[in-house]
Amino acid sequence: MEQNILFAFGLTLFAGLATGIGSALAFFAKKTNTKFLSVSLGFSAGVMIYVSFAEILLKAKESLVAEMGIKSGSWATAGGFFGGMFLIAIIDKLVPSFENPHSMRSVEEITDEENEDVKKQSLMRMGMMSALAIGIHNFPEGLATFTAALKDPSLGLPIAVAIAIHNIPEGIAVSVPIYYATGNKRKAFYYSFISGLSEPAGAILGYVLLSRLFNDLTFGILFAMVAGIMVYISLDELLPASEKYGEHHLSIYGLIGGMIVMAVSLLLFI
Repeated sequence: MEQNILFAFGLTLFAGLATGIGSALAFFAKKTNTKFLSVSLGFSAGVMIYVSFAEILLKAKESLVAEMGIKSGSWATAGGFFGGMFLIAIIDKLVPSFENPHSMRSVEEITDEENEDVKKQSLMRMGMMSALAIGIHNFPEGLATFTAALKDPSLGLPIAVAIAIHNIPEGIAVSVPIYYATGNKRKAFYYSFISGLSEPAGAILGYVLLSRLFNDLTFGILFAMVAGIMVYISLDELLPASEKYGEHHLSIYGLIGGMIVMAVSLLLFI
């Protein structure tokens, strides 16, 4: 069990710190590779949607039915699923759309907006508010990654990779405004890096609060909520961002590719 906990924390840390990759890409890439980013975000959505419906929701139902019976367990599964969606939707609603990391932009869009009338303070505020918003969003994502990895390590890895991919543009959203405000790459990378730490922080907080309650019933409810959170993130964030960065078909190809890879990886563990 202790090894599983360390593995789950490690995966959550990896997923959260992918914001640092976005920060590095913003500095070292002269132009955002929009086609690659589009396919990657679609791929991430495909992984998360497929694993949510084909594996996580089913395991949640199995646990809850075993604990509560077929009727109550099925209702609890549906309730947990939509409860997860409701939770992430509330968090989304509380973050102003201007600073919402779900409204992703490329490096060019952020830097092209800079003109003589835009003060450095406003850019700094944009970067800092993006870091805060991303930190808030990453809390439930960290709990989702940690719970999945703790319950089933074979599920944790693909979920962590999918969340890491979608954290890359968030790193861009934090680092670019701060860099253009301060001219300091180290400071921009630092704040981008710190915003990603909220993901493992969410895992630690969840574990501290729920460790004594970890049983089949708790896992079942959390797993159902994880499925809802990941489907919401995919539909609300990843697919729209994927289409924005590239052509419609590229995001769909990435989506299907992610589903195929996830399906094959699950079949290999049978």
